[in-house]
Amino acid sequence: MSDWLAAIENDTQASVLVTVALVEGSGPREAGAKMRVTLDDQVDTIGGGHLELRAVEIAKTMLATADTHTRLERFALGPSLGQCCGGVVHLAFEYVDASLKTLLAALRERRQQDSWKVTALDGESASALFDTAGSLIAGTPSQAPDTFSRERATHVAQGSEGRRWLVDPCLAPRAHLTLFGAGHVGAAIVRALAHLPCTITWVDEREDMFPLQMPDNVRIAATDTPEEFVAMAPPGGSFLVMTHSHALDQRLTQAIMAREDVGWFGLIGSQTKRKQFEHRLQARGVPDQRIAAMVCPIGMPGIRNKAPAVIAASVACQLLMVWEQAASAALAAPLRLASASAPPRRPTRAAIHPL
Repeated sequence: MSDWLAAIENDTQASVLVTVALVEGSGPREAGAKMRVTLDDQVDTIGGGHLELRAVEIAKTMLATADTHTRLERFALGPSLGQCCGGVVHLAFEYVDASLKTLLAALRERRQQDSWKVTALDGESASALFDTAGSLIAGTPSQAPDTFSRERATHVAQGSEGRRWLVDPCLAPRAHLTLFGAGHVGAAIVRALAHLPCTITWVDEREDMFPLQMPDNVRIAATDTPEEFVAMAPPGGSFLVMTHSHALDQRLTQAIMAREDVGWFGLIGSQTKRKQFEHRLQARGVPDQRIAAMVCPIGMPGIRNKAPAVIAASVACQLLMVWEQAASAALAAPLRLASASAPPRRPTRAAIHPL
């Protein structure tokens, strides 16, 4: 779970939620990145540097003056901010009042489900949370828009009445890894992925091999029939096989190859092990193109150190590249910023549309 969202729980401090609403050109973080600011602390980051320093100053001024109005600020990343990114970043500042805290609590409970947070950027402060079907989960029904784009990343859109809204998809992690093997390397990989946007099903026959403390994004499965978890994995999911037994590795590899909707499959081992498995898979009629897609050895090219932590760092980079490529393909390009308008009347249920 994101630190900014986890920090809201059971917290009585006044705070401001800062969201990267739009990035034009190059910026330190992507649209949708967030941080939470209190008078004496901050959680998470929107990229660091002078941009973040200025954002923290604005947020703390809002807190010190009890300014509860949501605002959208534009920052050019040039000499005035001492940053050479050259782009323009638009930041939304939301005072976390009781209503927004309730909404964020609902969002925290839905962290494994897709949600859309919609925030008014003009006029009276208003925000709402929707599910995939467009049903209102939290917020004020009379202020929530009826429709908005769910096919875009975080963006600013404009309602039919001229009011601007921040549309912020808060999506459950798409990346899922089924990891077979709870040895030293498996445990190091789980630690490396603990704070990354993914979920992990960690499978091993030996229950005593799993650590007592488990990251929030990990579900363990101590089972004598690990092949069952190949079939249970989601379509497009990633698989990583590194058990204590070559025979079990072989059975799992065959089960993974039998699925036609596998996203990425890595098998720990040397080139010699790969050749052995290739021959066995070919003898069982597995198509050559499926065998060629098997990643073995695993890890980034050029990294030869075999220490568990090094392998884990290398494999984590490899998986992030695969997952980010898939995420990029699924999202359209960001929208341009909606034009500002005069302070509008208080809206009723209205549709908002990208420009």
